Amino acid sequence: MANEDQDRPNPPRRGLRKGLYLIPSMFTAANIGMGFFSVMASLRGFQLLGSATPDMAAAAAHFDSAAVAIGWALLFDMLDGRIARLTKTTTEIGIQLDSIADVVTFGLAPAVLAYVWGYGASLTEGTDLHRLAWFLSFMYLICGAFRLARFNVQASRPRILAEGTPKVDKKNYVGLPIPVAGGLIAALVHFSPFPLSYFGAEHARIYSGLLMVLVGLLSLMMVSTLRFSSFKTVGTRVRSMRTIIFALSVGMLIFLYSQYVLLAIVISYILYGLLSRVASLFWRRGESPEAEIEPNPVGRSSGS
Repeated sequence: MANEDQDRPNPPRRGLRKGLYLIPSMFTAANIGMGFFSVMASLRGFQLLGSATPDMAAAAAHFDSAAVAIGWALLFDMLDGRIARLTKTTTEIGIQLDSIADVVTFGLAPAVLAYVWGYGASLTEGTDLHRLAWFLSFMYLICGAFRLARFNVQASRPRILAEGTPKVDKKNYVGLPIPVAGGLIAALVHFSPFPLSYFGAEHARIYSGLLMVLVGLLSLMMVSTLRFSSFKTVGTRVRSMRTIIFALSVGMLIFLYSQYVLLAIVISYILYGLLSRVASLFWRRGESPEAEIEPNPVGRSSGS
């Protein structure tokens, strides 16, 4: 009996398989770490602005670090999901942990950054406009959390078609993804890290008003029913050398001109989703009514 146990082949390398489940969680933990770092850097920059002799250069360096941390978190957020799908190590705990990480990194951190870098230091505290700015940052966080909760519900309960088969739309997101919304705020700060109060009281009020409009629009787009491309199929299969060349070119451009390229990428993504929506509306209006009211041939029922 002992010889039979010795001759029996060893089971698969379960330890290695279990270790694969830790890899996506490590990227998610790095995502949370970047979010925490961004909040701390933002608070430190705001503290420097509130001193007797504000150090604008040092505060700008902290704000830029906070924005860059959100950018790194966006990369980690993209990698953890793709690695989980490629290694088939997706778990329920990982999905919930990823949502919590996104609330911290792309909800709380950008809301704090927009406040301390933008209207928090530019508007007079206690005024109606300042309270409105505070409220908009809060609404951005709430809308982002609602966006993530809705995504989890839709992912766990796919839409049922008339034939009775479930269908999950993997090509599009419903509502603006919260990493993109937070990435736009971070890209703006990275493009111009000096706080808005640096440009003078009059210009700071104008810029603060524009920033408040932007934060409000991002909040509305996150809870809207607009569809934005998910790009989930990108990177899962390398079909040609052009894909590799394109990815390397974008990465090099980000490395050399991150202030401009990152902002252009995020704005292009949002405009692409909005223009696609507008184009689909005109496409539906342009359909001829004759094509919709087509007479049924003899002997064919309308229900077929």
